[in-house]
Amino acid sequence: MLSTPSIDAGGDGQMLKLLKLSRQPMCEPWTHKHLVREHAIMLGSAIDPSLHLTYTSHLQSYLTFCKIHDFGIEPTIDNLSFYVVFMCHHIQPRSVNQYLSGICNQLEHLYPSMHANRSSPLVSRTLAGCLKCLSSSTKHKDPLSAEQLSQLVHACTEPNHDDLLFVAIMLCTFFGLHQLGEVTQPDRAQSCNSRKIINRTSVEIGDDHLQYTLPTHKANRFFEGNTVRIARRPEDFDPHLAFTRYLCSRDARFPWSPQLWLTTAGVVPTRSWYLDRLHLHFGGNIGGHSLRSGGATFFAAEGWPDDRIQALGRWSSDAFRIYIQKNPVILQALLHARTTSA
Repeated sequence: MLSTPSIDAGGDGQMLKLLKLSRQPMCEPWTHKHLVREHAIMLGSAIDPSLHLTYTSHLQSYLTFCKIHDFGIEPTIDNLSFYVVFMCHHIQPRSVNQYLSGICNQLEHLYPSMHANRSSPLVSRTLAGCLKCLSSSTKHKDPLSAEQLSQLVHACTEPNHDDLLFVAIMLCTFFGLHQLGEVTQPDRAQSCNSRKIINRTSVEIGDDHLQYTLPTHKANRFFEGNTVRIARRPEDFDPHLAFTRYLCSRDARFPWSPQLWLTTAGVVPTRSWYLDRLHLHFGGNIGGHSLRSGGATFFAAEGWPDDRIQALGRWSSDAFRIYIQKNPVILQALLHARTTSA
């Protein structure tokens, strides 16, 4: 057994005892250059590329504010409080809180007091006052209904590959309660992340269901993955049928491509590709979030308990409660279903 030198021999007061059997794996030491490089890569991967662009935009708005008002860029309590007042007169006050989070993320390594200043009573009260005086009502897109999905399926009588893809994504998004970013890629190439793309190899199709692995989602930042399982439906807008029809077309065209969702061009559909077709079929009152809210409404009307809908939609508990409160259609469906079951 090895031990540290005694106090008389210049050792520490606490003895460090190491057993000979506690062997450590032999790891080759890195050069300082390699260590710095890997450290920088990991720091750069702490936030998503698309989120980094958003935070950079938030920081730019703060720097512009400081420049035009001849303020120093240090995020003092006064600077942040004045920034809140100024921005709340130009954008929705509820968005300013997100701006502050982005600025904090970008500046806290340079100004250690940034987080404390952002949470200070003066800044918090200033934002609260702006929310009361300057906020306007939130306008929600309509949730997509099952009848509208049925109309879409019947409208595609002679579908091409892109039509099959669009219908399959629509039905999987509706019944899988997906967010738009889970089934499409951002329009800006620098915001794309290949690790978020659903792979073809994760697909499993049974007689009464289909399933695939979602690499990550908003509530899972560490790519632990979730299995999305969608049951076969008796209605004419059966996701199982639409998915298998698309999969046959996709496998015939792109047998060696790893991505699940692929357009005729052999690329993952972008946000604009999806929204253009969505608005073409349903108009401007239906948006990218309409299928997620519509699916939740559909399951609520079927009598599903809210915790089951929450699990299927991969919501964190608080976010799900807020989501229900802000969507009266879903809230009404839940209340009606519970009253009927009682």
